[in-house]
Amino acid sequence: MSEKITVIAIDGPSASGKSTVSKMVAQALGYNYVDSGAMYRAVTWKVIEEGLDVNDTEQVLALVHRMKIHFEIVAGAARMFMDGTDPGAAVREPRVAERVSVIAAIPAVRQLLVAQQRSLMQFGSLVMEGRDIGSVVFPDTPHKFYLDADPAVRAQRRTRDFAAMKIAADAAGVAQALQQRDKLDSSRATSPLQIALGATVINNSHQTLDETVQIILDHLCQAGTRRGAAVVDLRNKCP
Repeated sequence: MSEKITVIAIDGPSASGKSTVSKMVAQALGYNYVDSGAMYRAVTWKVIEEGLDVNDTEQVLALVHRMKIHFEIVAGAARMFMDGTDPGAAVREPRVAERVSVIAAIPAVRQLLVAQQRSLMQFGSLVMEGRDIGSVVFPDTPHKFYLDADPAVRAQRRTRDFAAMKIAADAAGVAQALQQRDKLDSSRATSPLQIALGATVINNSHQTLDETVQIILDHLCQAGTRRGAAVVDLRNKCP
């Protein structure tokens, strides 16, 4: 990793708050925000839009290898374009969420997207969230965090997310879907969801977003102090 570029890795399961927290940390530091999970969702969306079967690995890989991918930084966040199209909010639709674990479990897809994620350092320092950022994508970064929350709290959050997007969702069904997603993500052979070595674990079931963000900033401040240098530019966030 370049000495001039800092990467903050924030991992965790679905609805653990990592997306919003990561955006807020990136904004506080003036870093670029990257949602790695959105990349897998975007590929899943593309597969569905092309009318392909997500369980047909050969078809999926053929699509992945022929489509053109590029990124743009828009309002401090990385956006992934496939064949010139950014799927936007469509990657959050239930039809995508229900199938993304299948796509994310394909080793060749993960290999391609991990390379793409690492390439984003070309845009500057990053706050990247996902499920394997601290363990696989940037294992050498000293700034690793793992966010979690109680299953019931996560289900409530995801249900509220769907409601905000005006997507009908049954609370019990949401909870079951999250449980299934956790099982698939944690048991896959390639880059399973896990707590990265050296990561700071934060259970934010009873914390506000601001409180969770402050915990992360405090840890970064302490890390910089221990090293005797401003390893992370905290932009006057440290006391």
